[in-house]
Amino acid sequence: MIDERASGVLPRQTLRQAVDLGWIVSNADTPDRNFQPASLDLTVGPVAYRLQSSFLPGSMTVREKLRDYVMDEIDLTAGGVLERGRPYLIPLQERLRLPEFVRARANPRSSTGRLDVFTRLIVDRGQRFDEVKLGYQGELFLEVVSRSFTIKLRQGYTLNQLRLIVGAPRVSDAELYEISQREHLVFGPRTVSPGETAPVHDGIFLSVDLSRSRNLQYVGYKAKKSSALLDLSVTGKYKIADFWDRIGLDRRGRLILEPEEFYLLVSRERVRIPLELAAEMAAYDPTSGELRTHYAGFFDPGFGVVPPDQRQGTAAVLEVRAHDVAFALEHGQRLCKLTFERMLSAPDKAYGQDLGSRYQRQYLAVGRQFVPDPPSRMEAEHNPELFGEEPLKLELIEGEPDALVMPLELST
Repeated sequence: MIDERASGVLPRQTLRQAVDLGWIVSNADTPDRNFQPASLDLTVGPVAYRLQSSFLPGSMTVREKLRDYVMDEIDLTAGGVLERGRPYLIPLQERLRLPEFVRARANPRSSTGRLDVFTRLIVDRGQRFDEVKLGYQGELFLEVVSRSFTIKLRQGYTLNQLRLIVGAPRVSDAELYEISQREHLVFGPRTVSPGETAPVHDGIFLSVDLSRSRNLQYVGYKAKKSSALLDLSVTGKYKIADFWDRIGLDRRGRLILEPEEFYLLVSRERVRIPLELAAEMAAYDPTSGELRTHYAGFFDPGFGVVPPDQRQGTAAVLEVRAHDVAFALEHGQRLCKLTFERMLSAPDKAYGQDLGSRYQRQYLAVGRQFVPDPPSRMEAEHNPELFGEEPLKLELIEGEPDALVMPLELST
C-alpha cells in the first residue's frame, strides 16, 4: 500500500498495484506495454462522438453535457475516420476510483503530438482539462482534434498518458540545482561557449537548434494540409514527403514560421532525466505577451540515460505553431521549459532499452507511422563532430527571459 503521507509520482510497478487495488479499472485487459516508467497509456473506446464544439462539464457529468454538443457517432471497433479540424469526444476504456489522497494528470503521448493530434482529458464535473482531482471516481473522456491530417483511429489505440500523484512532489529551483551537482541534467551542443549555463526559473529552459542546415540540409518539418488518410495503427508505412515539407533557413539564417502552420523542430540541448525524477514540458501562462498556449508533454525517468560509454542526454523534439502573424526564429532562441517532480520510488523499468522506447536516441524524428529518413541524417546525434559532451551547469535567474514572450504554441 501507498503511505498517504508520501509525496511523488507513482512508478510503473506502483501503477500495477493501483490496477490490482481497483484504483484504475478498464473494460479490457491492460497490456504490459501500456505501463510506462511514470505513467499509464490510456486506450480509446469503441465510439467517438463528433462535437459541435469543445466544452467543459462544469457541475454536470460529461455524458449529461455531451447531449447538448454531439452531432454524430463514429464506430471505432474496426477503425473510424476523424476529419481534420473537427472536435471529437471519445470515452476511454479506463475509469478511475482514486482514494482521497491520490490525484492525476494527463498529457498526450509523444507520438500523438508529433502528428499534430491535439488531445485533452475531460472528467465529470471537471473545471480544467487534463487535471483529475483528489479522490476522483468516474469515467475518463478524451477530446481529440487532428489539426493537420485526417486520421484513422481504432478502439484500443493509445493517444494519451495518465500520471498518478500523491502529495506535492514538485522540485524547486534550489532543489534542482542541488540535484544537478550530482546528476547532470542538461548537455550542451558542440558549439557550447566557455562558461555557458542552462538558465533556471521554475524549471530548466531549452532553446531551438537551427544549426544543422549544412549537415542535414533542413532544420525541421512542416505539416502539409493536403495529404492522404493517415492510419495511426500502422508503423513505417508512409513516406515523409507525402505528409511533411522539409524546411531550411532563409539567407539570414532565420526560420520564418508561417501563421497557423505546424512545425517539428529540435532542442539545442540534450536532456537527461535521472530515475528519481519525472519531467514535464511546462505550460506557459497565456497572458505572457502574445504567447497563446503550450500543451505539455511528459518526460519519463531514464529519458536520455544511456550506458556510460555512450553520449549522455537526448534532444527534445518540439512541436511549434505560430498564431496570427509570421514569426522569425533564430538559432539558440529559448522556446520551452522543463519542470520536474520527484518519483515516489524509482521505476522497475526505465525509459530506454528496457522498454524498447522508440525515441531514446532521437534527434529530429517524426512519428512511428513514417519510413524514417536515412540513418546518416536522423542518427546525426551520434556523430561527435556535431554534438559535444559538455554538461551544462544550471544558473538560477530572476524573472523569465524576454525571448519567451512570443506568439507560439509549443509542446513535445
